[in-house]
Amino acid sequence: MEKEKNTEMLFSNNQYKILIGGIITIALGFILMIGGGSDNPEVYSDAIFDFRRIHLAPTIVLLGFAVCVYSIFKKPKK
Repeated sequence: MEKEKNTEMLFSNNQYKILIGGIITIALGFILMIGGGSDNPEVYSDAIFDFRRIHLAPTIVLLGFAVCVYSIFKKPKK
């Protein structure tokens, strides 16, 4: 009485590739948010209000999350 083991993967290979791309996009967005501080805490720096940190990086992070959600809901081709 041997049972057959169903070793089918949860996602297809294409879905995993899209998911990894989304995770890399999220990481890139967080990397773009790094920096902008001052070495001296008593000196004010406007660098934290740069376009890259306020607009571009959060948009890239949200795009990465959207790609991850898409890869989860995408139906695999049979």
